[in-house]
Amino acid sequence: MAGKPATLPAGIRLADYLSTGLIARICPPDEVAQALQATGRHSIRQRDLPAHAVTYYVMALSLYRGVNCQEVLRVVTEGMHVLGDDAIRRKVGKSGISAARTRLGWRVMSHLAERILTPLADVHTKDAFFGRYRLVSLDGSPLEVADEVANAKAFGYPGTQQGRTGYPQLRFTALLENGTHVLFGVALGGFKDSEMSLAHQSVAHLKPGMRCLADRGLAGFPLWRDAKATGAQLLWRIPKNRKLPAIKHLADGSYLAMIAPAPATQKTMTGRAKPIMVRVIDYQLPGVPDAEPVYRLITTLLDEHEVTAEALASLFHQRWTIETTFAELKTNLKGADLVLRSKTPDLVRQEFYGLLLAHYAIRKLMWEAALTRDEPPERLSFKQVVCTVRRKLPAYGAISPSAV
Repeated sequence: MAGKPATLPAGIRLADYLSTGLIARICPPDEVAQALQATGRHSIRQRDLPAHAVTYYVMALSLYRGVNCQEVLRVVTEGMHVLGDDAIRRKVGKSGISAARTRLGWRVMSHLAERILTPLADVHTKDAFFGRYRLVSLDGSPLEVADEVANAKAFGYPGTQQGRTGYPQLRFTALLENGTHVLFGVALGGFKDSEMSLAHQSVAHLKPGMRCLADRGLAGFPLWRDAKATGAQLLWRIPKNRKLPAIKHLADGSYLAMIAPAPATQKTMTGRAKPIMVRVIDYQLPGVPDAEPVYRLITTLLDEHEVTAEALASLFHQRWTIETTFAELKTNLKGADLVLRSKTPDLVRQEFYGLLLAHYAIRKLMWEAALTRDEPPERLSFKQVVCTVRRKLPAYGAISPSAV
């Protein structure tokens, strides 16, 4: 005799049950509720897609690239397996999903990202610290968005001598905790916004006890001054042709010098900027194909007896970790040949923060798994974990209405 499919209790809607157990561990329901309250986006009346459900749905969009929005919603709201197939496939059209996302807006996701995206590593995390300092990196990157008039106006196109090219692009900067590959301190703008201006927002998240690596594209005096003021230790690459007369030569081959803003930069600054003393490290990579003749680093660490120039030169190459993490974000989650799917600037911003939160959820899962094996998180395959999460998410467990 066939069993009777279970039904929802009176007053409970399918969308109240969310099969997003993994994401909910990273963004607990109380955090979502706080973000909705803080931004004035909590649902006041009963809807098929209440605000908390849409918040988790936006994160799940990044886990199912190339899957249509209705199917992603089915996965997210599948919840209780006993509901039966007919109940699981309750119709919510594309326009209904879009309207629900528009009601939610992007500031809820931005608020969540600001609170949730934080460094994870503890003393047991391998390769996360250099001496007593937490190792972090700073960089920026663009992301292509849907070629819509509003997106083009809000974010701008990359340009060439022949004019505009490709899709509109957003631009962002971020800090990376090297040992766990988690991003934090994210600043979002358009392609028309300079990476340097966004980086000023990111370095505000540096703290004493961090050692920050950055490449030569971000080595301007104002940014260095602001980053140094946070109390973090800095190790940044600068152009090799930048003239820095030596004040004092040190025993390990490095030397002390003063940096100051260029005349054009000084004109844009308020007041006369005081020069800052730095330690300069020049080194070569003999025998390495395509290596440049000279690499030049500057650091706030002036004492050669604390860390040698050779050790710092070797450390700097870990900056490349942020490049591989951006590749995870763009290729394994977003998809290398896909643009962000949202058609309006507000929904693009919403989707972007959902993408960051989904990446953080996966990276936190990998960090926890690595701790149980006493291995560095980078030993685990990000791509394999993404595939596992996509396969297991519908069966991971539901968040009941009482948890929201």
